[in-house]
Amino acid sequence: MGQFDGQVAVITGAGGGIGRAEALLFAQEGARVVVNDLGGARDGQGSSDAPAEQVAAEIRELGGEAVANFDTVATREGAEAIVAKAVSSFGRIDVLVNNAGILRDKTLLKMTDEMWQLVIDVHLRGTFLCTQAAARQMVSQRDGGRIVNTTSVSGMLGNFGQTNYSAAKAGIYGVTRTTAIELQKHRITVNAIAPIAKTRMTEDLPMFDGVDTLGPAHIAPAALYLGSDLCEDRTGHVLAVSGSRMYAFKVVESAGKFKEGADPWTATEIAENWDAIIKI
Repeated sequence: MGQFDGQVAVITGAGGGIGRAEALLFAQEGARVVVNDLGGARDGQGSSDAPAEQVAAEIRELGGEAVANFDTVATREGAEAIVAKAVSSFGRIDVLVNNAGILRDKTLLKMTDEMWQLVIDVHLRGTFLCTQAAARQMVSQRDGGRIVNTTSVSGMLGNFGQTNYSAAKAGIYGVTRTTAIELQKHRITVNAIAPIAKTRMTEDLPMFDGVDTLGPAHIAPAALYLGSDLCEDRTGHVLAVSGSRMYAFKVVESAGKFKEGADPWTATEIAENWDAIIKI
């Protein structure tokens, strides 16, 4: 018996890297999987059915059930078609893993409108659209559900040359927190992973030179956990994974400092009390 026997999981961007590892692991645990991937290049250009078809075929060869889907997550039509594929193929959706993504890295002063918008559309808008479509179906099924988003260390802490990507991933954190609150009454949990892994998206980054211990296989179990009943009613969390290290990201509020009297703070007073204001 697997963790997902009788359940249906939709995994976007599952034609390679982290998404592929997640799809294989979910299938291994008994899930019927919709393998979604537009099949474009790392920068979002082009499309191909081959990546999603290959992963779906790989799952079937291992004795699992899977179908391929090639719709883009970045349009409402695409997101709804992805969920519709799950329903038409397997009758329902129990888990959505929002993993699809692209990169168009450039420093702020060199970034074009197109670079900004396409990354926002795929990561942030795609997460919103797929989450909305999946949640509507889950609510109609009245059985609860699980949604696993993919944010990033870049989104939580920032990263040089990734204004667009960092903004999108930070936005996904906000989407995760708010939808976790809104969907809790429907027994739908919403959590996120923040992975550090060597994939097609990241393999040329200096931090991964000569590194073989940060592969997608380390990330997939985190998504599996958040998508399973092992997660229980935990919702609104960001689980970060870097090789064998697993940790959590949280937005924390400092204790702050109260000013005596009713007068507003002055800029000079803020400067004088800065260390006390920001102390955790």
